Amino acid sequence: MKAKNFLNLGMFCVLCVLVTLLAIGCGSHERGDRVVGLPAPSAAYQDGASTKATPSIAPMHPEAFSVGPRASTPAGTVMSLPARPGEELWVIAKPGVRVAAHSDDVPGSGALVIEQPVDPGQPHGEKRTIPIPLKHTDVKASIRAYIATVDVTQQFHNPYDSKIEAVYVFPLPDNAAVNEFVMTIGERKIRGIIRERAEAEKIYNEARSQGYNAALLTQERPNIFTQKVANIEPGKQIDIQIRYFHTLAYNDGWYSFHFPMVVGPRYNPAHTAASGQGIGAVGRASPPNASGQNTEIQYLRPNERSGHDISLSVDVDAGVSIEEFTSRSHQIKSSKAEGRLQVAIDPADSIPNKDFVLQYRVAGDQIKSNLLVHRDNRGGYFTLMLYPPKDLNHLPRRPMEMVFVLDCSGSMNGYPIEKSKEAIRHALKTMNATDTFQVINFSNSASQLGNRPLVVNEQNVQAALNYVDRLQGEGGTEMITGIKAALDFPQSEGRQRVVAFLTDGYIGNESEIVGEMHKRLNNARVFSFGIGSSVNRHLIESMARLGRGAVAYVGPDDSGPDIMDHFFQRISKPALTDITIDFGSMKVRDVFPKRVPDLFVGRPVLLVGRFDGEPPSQIRVVGKAGQEQVAMNVNVQPMTHDGSAVVNGAAIGGIPAVWARMQIEALSDQLTHTNDPHQELAGSIKKLALDYSLMSAYTAFVAVDSSRRTEGASGTTVPVPVPVPAGVKYETTVKE
Repeated sequence: MKAKNFLNLGMFCVLCVLVTLLAIGCGSHERGDRVVGLPAPSAAYQDGASTKATPSIAPMHPEAFSVGPRASTPAGTVMSLPARPGEELWVIAKPGVRVAAHSDDVPGSGALVIEQPVDPGQPHGEKRTIPIPLKHTDVKASIRAYIATVDVTQQFHNPYDSKIEAVYVFPLPDNAAVNEFVMTIGERKIRGIIRERAEAEKIYNEARSQGYNAALLTQERPNIFTQKVANIEPGKQIDIQIRYFHTLAYNDGWYSFHFPMVVGPRYNPAHTAASGQGIGAVGRASPPNASGQNTEIQYLRPNERSGHDISLSVDVDAGVSIEEFTSRSHQIKSSKAEGRLQVAIDPADSIPNKDFVLQYRVAGDQIKSNLLVHRDNRGGYFTLMLYPPKDLNHLPRRPMEMVFVLDCSGSMNGYPIEKSKEAIRHALKTMNATDTFQVINFSNSASQLGNRPLVVNEQNVQAALNYVDRLQGEGGTEMITGIKAALDFPQSEGRQRVVAFLTDGYIGNESEIVGEMHKRLNNARVFSFGIGSSVNRHLIESMARLGRGAVAYVGPDDSGPDIMDHFFQRISKPALTDITIDFGSMKVRDVFPKRVPDLFVGRPVLLVGRFDGEPPSQIRVVGKAGQEQVAMNVNVQPMTHDGSAVVNGAAIGGIPAVWARMQIEALSDQLTHTNDPHQELAGSIKKLALDYSLMSAYTAFVAVDSSRRTEGASGTTVPVPVPVPAGVKYETTVKE
């Protein structure tokens, strides 16, 4: 058996040498790097997919790693890790450059720490600095039209005296199409491969146990990921680069770019906790698996600070004049030219304990609905952004049944619940006499102002104001009780039920909540308000998407009454409903969402899909606003000669990845309320993710540097502790 394995390994190495000679003979890689191993990626790979489906091959045998340790990686060394056809797994070596040995410039085995300014969101006093394996995160975003390309670099290092495995649980936007993963060790770059999750975990664990540097990226929720980096030696650094695409939000004339920095502590209902499928929240240095959950986050105590900081820059190429921009979340430095905006977080505001949000507004009437098209060897893809016509503003106000649902759990204690109460008080005073209303609150259980909708009069409104004043933030987040209370009681006749949920979304059973909403929704509309500095946008966006409503976010410096005024402006006008689209010569398919959502004033709708045939110059959109029919023509943007989408003369990338990610989102939503005994939906998600090289619940990225083994045992696992989000109280959310 050993002789057979050795023979197979030898044949593989001969093949790799031939490929290496061919790659060298064909010229150098970008920036003068020389490819050692397999060829450089094709244009198709850079968009997130191989040119053809990967055939099924048995998992790599663990002995494939057993090639013996090497002291260095000279130019021309061939990797020993096999790759499947059409995939790319490589080491890039700079010509004539050796990997530097340990020097004074490399962090030693002592603790590397950085003193940070005191966080105003935490109690005042001395902060004890804690050494951790994550030194720095760098984020670079490039925005073209309404699509952002974001590169995230996580710099892991080992400040201890022995080898470690770093484990970091971190957030990304819930609509992020993650399709590139690279591990950098010195001058070597190892590009990650996408695999079914179980197979990727097996490859990683085998590499870790045999002493190789390896990295594994898994998805725990659409907006929560786990990064593992194995066998970091004392004083050494390993960088992980992640690239993703996502679409920007648009609200009342403003585009919004959002980057989350920390996962807030989740509450897990008893049945979720018993299954181990929740998100655990424990104090730093807790015993392994102290929460009993498969995913667990350690949080720094109020008197602790880590050396981890963040830098973030955004380059906006709008193609038209940018009239205003703002960031209420962070101090920023900026420069602006015609149609171009560059923004960076001020180094004085580099603690990663709150979401970064940049908003900008382009010149007056320049915003128009448009269709972007892209074509490659897989076929045609499109994205359609529909903006509502401005002339909907003249239409009359409808009578409504307003249901305000307030999260009163412990994580909302402090400014989040005060902001929420401020917003509800203002809304109660803004309703029309033709409306009815209800106020519901939940924590460990739900309670409500009355057992039926109340008419709007002075006595009922005052009773509601008194009720809201008494509410406090304490207890768990049994959100399903709030869902049932809001959707199960009898509805006012002749009125549209509009449910406003005000919550931070810090819950570990998101899928169950969305499933319960689907059972009870009927014709109610759900609008969700995220209250806090780092809310669970996955849950909040999912509730509004299912409820055919919209979302709004209220941060520490936002005005609750202003947010409510915008909310009433939006819901008080008839939406553009029953929308149909005539795509002309385009034969469209696989369009998501499958049902075109309603258009609210100030809020666009994004559709993605595939197409065959030639795109026309315009498409036709028709809908109803009240009893009126509204029609509009939408321009189709041209493509470049190579099939890339173009807006204002600039090529737009990532459209196939965005389409695949939205299809995965639609299938995942379907899983929340559909039995899948034969794993057909799960299988479809997995196939999409593998075909388009995307992260999902069923796939993972893995990278292994098989050029050398590190010395000693596999090392100690060290979780990366994080701060609780700004404004969230540690004592009411974290288990000690």
